Amino acid sequence: MTAIAPAAPVRAKRVLPGFGLTMGVTLTYVGVIVLLPVIALVLKGAEIGPERFVQIITAPRTRAALQLTLVAATMATIFNALYGLLMAWVLVRYDFPGKRLLDALMDVPFALPTAVAGLALTALFAGNGWYGALLQPLGIEVVYTIWGVALAMSFTSIPFVVRSVQPVLEDLDPQYEEAAVTLGAHRWTIFYRVILPAILPAWLVGITLSFARSLGEFGAVVFIAGNLPMKTEIASLLAFIRLEEYDYNGAAAIALVLLFIALVLLVASNLLQARAMRYKGKGA
Repeated sequence: MTAIAPAAPVRAKRVLPGFGLTMGVTLTYVGVIVLLPVIALVLKGAEIGPERFVQIITAPRTRAALQLTLVAATMATIFNALYGLLMAWVLVRYDFPGKRLLDALMDVPFALPTAVAGLALTALFAGNGWYGALLQPLGIEVVYTIWGVALAMSFTSIPFVVRSVQPVLEDLDPQYEEAAVTLGAHRWTIFYRVILPAILPAWLVGITLSFARSLGEFGAVVFIAGNLPMKTEIASLLAFIRLEEYDYNGAAAIALVLLFIALVLLVASNLLQARAMRYKGKGA
């Protein structure tokens, strides 16, 4: 009998291109769009020199702008951490009329131009606005104050917390909560001991991204802050003003500080995401 030669293995056709092409395109995009501007900023900052850099950063106006930015971003992040967790909880755990509409509205800050958001917030919280007319008799001023800056930052960054926690809550196995109930655990005990450890990595990632987004906010803050030097002037706006004054060294120094903070937050966010993936793998 004639032996039949084994058929040659048939290579499965892939819909997407190969690893080499996709990796090359990805690295090209990252290099041109992300790394080159960052490298250019670092090189520009290196030309300033340590002494001049310290002089720029420690100048009273620069210190005031950086302090306002950090404090307002912290205020906005604290609010987003609590309110964003609450909104994610409501969207996942309850069914009510208009739930899909409310879920879609969570992404409005992503789709809405930040300048439009700033104009809308200014119109609402001005003295003759819908909210401002109610708050002003109580002695509460929002426009042209740090509260307005924090409000604009919170509006543009809260979706990060909601969208980070929401899918984790949806995937959380209810059997753990049911087991805790059968053991007589209180609701707050169940949340603290069962739910919070499961959502904590994702929650911290959302908080970190929210803080980073607040630090870099510009368009929404410009209108409601009033941009008063030493009072309501944020760091990104001061860098823009330095560019208009052709003070490239001053703009680069301020931008480098914001870049450093953003990189630290990026590393922290990646570490938290890696921890979340390890937790999910262990729980699977």
